Amino acid sequence: MGGEGKSASSSLALASDPTRILLGVNESSLKGYPNASISCRNAFDWTMQKIVRSNTNDFKLLFLHVHVPDDNEDGAGFDGMDLIFASPEDFQDIQERDKKRGLHLLKHFVDCCHQIGVPCEAWIKNGDPKEVICNEVKRIQPDMLVVGNRDLSPFQRMFLGTVSEFCVNHAVCPVITIKRTADETPEDPIDD
Repeated sequence: MGGEGKSASSSLALASDPTRILLGVNESSLKGYPNASISCRNAFDWTMQKIVRSNTNDFKLLFLHVHVPDDNEDGAGFDGMDLIFASPEDFQDIQERDKKRGLHLLKHFVDCCHQIGVPCEAWIKNGDPKEVICNEVKRIQPDMLVVGNRDLSPFQRMFLGTVSEFCVNHAVCPVITIKRTADETPEDPIDD
């Protein structure tokens, strides 16, 4: 009987903790820096409208931006000689530029949260977005993950794979994917 009372009080303590929602965010491939992609903007908007609503103190939003290093960052290859590096400092400059871009993207979402009083955290990791997001889910154990979905065709998914599909199958928490609306889909649906 003593164990039951302890369990009930533990449940009450947990109920007062804010629900932690992890959102994966990325840059727009259409508008570029510093704009958020259509999919991640929709995921954020949906989370605010359908989950958080006016209960700002009951939730904590966690924003993760995964920077995907390109081949040039490790000196492995050059596609069409778009960039020429003459020194190690050149590589450092590129890394600093990309870090600033990621910080600016995260700042947008943090500013939105602070304007309406929703507690939040934001950080940047490097690597493959689908792997990094799932690893971060294991590490920080959010109550749920919300990610955007470009709604690619089966053919496109076969060659490109999708972050949202991978997360649905591998993340160790509930995953909500938010699709773009038809009127938001660019001419090339790979763009976002």
